[in-house]
Amino acid sequence: MRMILLNPGPVTLSPRVRESMLGPDLCHREPEFAVLQGKIRRQLLEIHALDAAQWAAILLTGSGTAAVEAMVSSLVPSDGRLLVIENGVYGERISNIARRHGIATERVEHPWLTGLDLPRIEAALRASGPFTHVAVVHHETTSGRLNDLQQLATLCAAHGAELLLDAVSSFGAEEIDFTGWPLAAIAATANKCLHGVPGTAFVIARRSALASAGETCRTIYLDLQAYLKNQDQQGTPFTQSVQTFYALSAALDELAQEGGWKTRRESYRNRMAKVRRHLLNLGISPLLAEGESSCVLNAFHLPAGLGYTALHDELKARGFIIYAGQSSLAQQIFRISTMGDLSEGDIQRLCSAFDEILEGGRSRP
Repeated sequence: MRMILLNPGPVTLSPRVRESMLGPDLCHREPEFAVLQGKIRRQLLEIHALDAAQWAAILLTGSGTAAVEAMVSSLVPSDGRLLVIENGVYGERISNIARRHGIATERVEHPWLTGLDLPRIEAALRASGPFTHVAVVHHETTSGRLNDLQQLATLCAAHGAELLLDAVSSFGAEEIDFTGWPLAAIAATANKCLHGVPGTAFVIARRSALASAGETCRTIYLDLQAYLKNQDQQGTPFTQSVQTFYALSAALDELAQEGGWKTRRESYRNRMAKVRRHLLNLGISPLLAEGESSCVLNAFHLPAGLGYTALHDELKARGFIIYAGQSSLAQQIFRISTMGDLSEGDIQRLCSAFDEILEGGRSRP
């Protein structure tokens, strides 16, 4: 039975991506690796038609959190100040990262189920500024919310703060305005909307923003300045995960051939609309309104009388892996993502699986 991953990464792989990892053994100091690395860096910039003279894709071996930590620790200068916007687990994680590195940080905390409170954010920028940077999560998978960044970007520009964007769960499927928003950098990963495998993450940074951070070297392994210098010279400061690079390159080829991020966004939207509509018809309500959720992931209230573990296990027995809520939401919701190599038949089978599970529950005495 083919297992379909509906969690927010890793994803169900296409045969092409899976088979790409059987490429030849390759030393990361050989010219063939430099060619592979350079191709991936170009492909990442091409997703949003970014000029390599102004922007750099910097590759790391690690998870999405490694990219976020590299971005925060490398882009905020030693005398910089960071304002972190939190409305979920991953915004809170950014604050924890900043504190661990001794970065002067303030937070604007939100309840997990709310969008950005722009008046409070503006008040913080006015009262506690100046801030050199503002950090925010684009798609907060805690709730499935896609944070509306346009007005936040306007506030940042007005207050002279550059934006550090956690795009781990949005890059490759949701819109990121690299020209209109005051972005210093975004952090993302291979194994979500790009449909690669875990092990490769990356930061896309504005070269001038990284240069203006000066000699900010808070870590050895996550120092973006060192990675950029080496990768611009066709090298790498540390051993990279070669097989996951193969997979990312193949996944990026697939993304381009499908039509790019806009086509992928439309595919996710269509899949999620079918799932969401079917669950609503079964009496399973979404956590957020449709316009507030990302196309990548939606959260749903657990059906009455059915706990998460039972629902997870019933679906797993039918070939589907869903995801639990986090912390206080663990006993209230489940989450479904539509990333990866999914077919229309897979979505239909998922809907049928929910029919079977809920009908079985209703028929029990």
